Amino acid sequence: MKIMSTENCNYYEEKLSGREGKLFCNPSCKAMYHYVKNKGEEPNMFNRIDRQLKTNRRLLKLYNKAGKAMIRKETLHQEGFDPKYFTHYWKNDKGKLYLFCYEFGFISTKDNGKDKYLLIQWQDYMN
Repeated sequence: MKIMSTENCNYYEEKLSGREGKLFCNPSCKAMYHYVKNKGEEPNMFNRIDRQLKTNRRLLKLYNKAGKAMIRKETLHQEGFDPKYFTHYWKNDKGKLYLFCYEFGFISTKDNGKDKYLLIQWQDYMN
């Protein structure tokens, strides 16, 4: 039995049918309402951190096609990489600390006098 709601949809402003207390016509209407509402707001801390982690992962994956690579720091930084954002770390037998963004890792190093990152991919033996 459907109860006729006396409310209007919060997005389309049309009369709602269905249960009492319903706010939106359908799920896509609800999504559009929240998208438009939040569009102009500053992203919260979680969203900023999540976006930076995803950017870091995308760049590490892009420049590390073979599982191990070396790249200049300035190249990654110019594309938006921020080494302060990582998901976990791994320390090798020699005590070197690799920082990871999900399955892609990096460590700061110098090569021929240039500041670079050594990029690696997570391996089973690292567990």
